Amino acid sequence: MDFKKSNAEPSTVTRDIRNFDGPTGNLYESISIISKRANQISSEIKEELSAKLAEFASNSDNLEEIFENREQIEISKHYEKMPKPALIAIQEFLEDKTYYRNPSKEK
Repeated sequence: MDFKKSNAEPSTVTRDIRNFDGPTGNLYESISIISKRANQISSEIKEELSAKLAEFASNSDNLEEIFENREQIEISKHYEKMPKPALIAIQEFLEDKTYYRNPSKEK
């Protein structure tokens, strides 16, 4: 999933909770699915950010480090401006882009 192209709002939005129970028939099950997806998204974003910042890791101090710090700051600012994982997960769930299954209901 490309999080940069998400339709999620960049800030918190008031939501009608009645929209969440539609796909599953149970509000609490929907919230559980959304929270698990938010944790997955958070882990993926953290890995992506760590990989990008690892490129700047160096053991020596020099003049180039000042320029690299600016690049690191820009990368960090970009990730700070992205919608939070919970907001992305909610948007995915409401757009039916989240795959989930409940083994107890499949019996």
